[in-house]
Amino acid sequence: MAANIPLIPVKENHQLVVAPTARNTFYQLPVKNPCGDLLADNRRKDYLEICIPLYEASMTGNWPHAKTILEEHPEVIRSSITENYETALHVASSAKNTHFVENLVKMMTKEDLELQNKNLNTALSLAAAAGTVDIAKLMVERNKGLLTIPGSQGMMPLYMAALFGNSEMVKYLYSKSQKLHDDGWTQQNRGWLLVKCVESDLFDVALDILKDYPELGDDGQVLQVLARKPDAFTRKDPKFIRRFYHKICGVLGRTIGRAEKKSHAVEIVRFIWQRIVQKSKSQIDDIIRGPRTRIGNRDVYNSRMLFVAAEMGNTVFIIELIRLYPDLIWKVNNDNQSIFHVAVIHRHESIYNLLYELGSMKDLITPLKDQFENNMLHLVGKVAKKKRLDIVSGVALQMQRELLWFKEVEQMIPPTYRERKNKEGLTPYELFTKEHKDLVNQGEKWMKGTANQCMVVAALIATIVFAAAFTVPGGYNQTYGPPLYLKKGAFIAFAISDAISLFASSASIIMFLSILTSRYAEHDFLESIPKKLMTGLATLFLSITTMMIAFSVSFFILYHNNLRWVPFLISLFATMPVILFAMLQYPLLADVFRSTYASRYLFKPKKRSLYVRHPKF
Repeated sequence: MAANIPLIPVKENHQLVVAPTARNTFYQLPVKNPCGDLLADNRRKDYLEICIPLYEASMTGNWPHAKTILEEHPEVIRSSITENYETALHVASSAKNTHFVENLVKMMTKEDLELQNKNLNTALSLAAAAGTVDIAKLMVERNKGLLTIPGSQGMMPLYMAALFGNSEMVKYLYSKSQKLHDDGWTQQNRGWLLVKCVESDLFDVALDILKDYPELGDDGQVLQVLARKPDAFTRKDPKFIRRFYHKICGVLGRTIGRAEKKSHAVEIVRFIWQRIVQKSKSQIDDIIRGPRTRIGNRDVYNSRMLFVAAEMGNTVFIIELIRLYPDLIWKVNNDNQSIFHVAVIHRHESIYNLLYELGSMKDLITPLKDQFENNMLHLVGKVAKKKRLDIVSGVALQMQRELLWFKEVEQMIPPTYRERKNKEGLTPYELFTKEHKDLVNQGEKWMKGTANQCMVVAALIATIVFAAAFTVPGGYNQTYGPPLYLKKGAFIAFAISDAISLFASSASIIMFLSILTSRYAEHDFLESIPKKLMTGLATLFLSITTMMIAFSVSFFILYHNNLRWVPFLISLFATMPVILFAMLQYPLLADVFRSTYASRYLFKPKKRSLYVRHPKF
């Protein structure tokens, strides 16, 4: 079975389509092309007067206009109106004009529905690609034989629907295909359909096919596809605000749909893997390795599903395989790296954390060295791929995450390996310093830029609230000196909020100044600099909030007797800067907090996952 459909030769006169059978031999099916008389050069006038208007009506769904043409020229209903041998039914089906197709089908015979264009596609094949189920129903109910007429490159309409990821269309056509027992279905094209359903995330249909034809998964191609799809096994719940939005809008079903997809994907892996592990060891190894590629004087297996899954971070997939075949933890790739070494290279902590569930066996896996004499600490010393770095916002926080990984692996490997040199003569720490030099420089630049901008704001706030402390609302008693509204509760609130704003902005200035004068050594990015940034942002937010409170209270003091609506309106507008700052800066503050404090739970998870029925990641 092949995941990609091979090209199928077609004669120039378009009279034969060659469809593959289970034995890779070929049988011939007659092609029913529409009449092409109107495309002849000597009938160019008729083509312009009949075909062009009918094509336009088919595209726009203008049935009255098309009906007029067909009543005057009834033979055109089974004629080619494009150079691609498409009839009006082909065009309307592609354009998803359901009402137009409904009226057109009523005027056609069963045989007319089987007409094929130059690419050998019937109108049903084009409807399957377009995903309009109602149009497919109109044609299938009239002529069920359309389901088994192969189109371009031998693709059945059901395969076309799966190719374009039209879930509802796939389910409908599969329900009408008698579990793929109809003429025209072979083990080969059933296999093509199965792989394509998995590629298109149509796991429920793929599972049905597997249950009807269990042997289709025995070659491991479906597992090869699933190894590259970590999202099929994990369901990321929306954030609180998004979850609330989903509930309000009534689209919570999307989350449920993702959970069902995850369940079906896991079931497919278990179903196939339970059959494969019953084979001989050599057969299992061949399936896991995948096809061989010869590079130089050695064999390379680029599609090894186990290491592809490790590279993609497909933890659930790996766990399902290890449960039935524990010896997979000892497998190494072309570079003599285990799945845990690959997980370290690509920074997938959920796979790496499985080491903690292996007991003393981890002490035999972690010392492995690749062909360049790199141990696991060397591998984590290399800078991560950009895709993995970008899961953390800000270059400084990316450097922090890299340091966390290095410290973790440093504790995991035997102490004697921490100073081992690779073929380049570098120790892990020397390699880390070399690889992360640019990241440190970019992190310093990012931190200083952020601190400079925030310090300007903090200094401006400090200036404003300092001046406000001596120009109080209502002024001073000219005789005795104290403020006129000193004994009012609102004035006390003004004084307190103004003082807090001054102290907070001053603290913020100090924090950002400390960031600007830091030495920016590698290890400063681990805790020192992120904590300073977090404190600076928090105090800056506090200063803005209390400044707005002081501003609102001052209006209340001045206008509460005569224009009571004024302070309330001003207070409403005063919340806008606070809200804007929270919206723009809170994500950064949250990321710094999460990266500094929550990341301590990144490794050494409290819950086991390797032998848990439903692991969560």
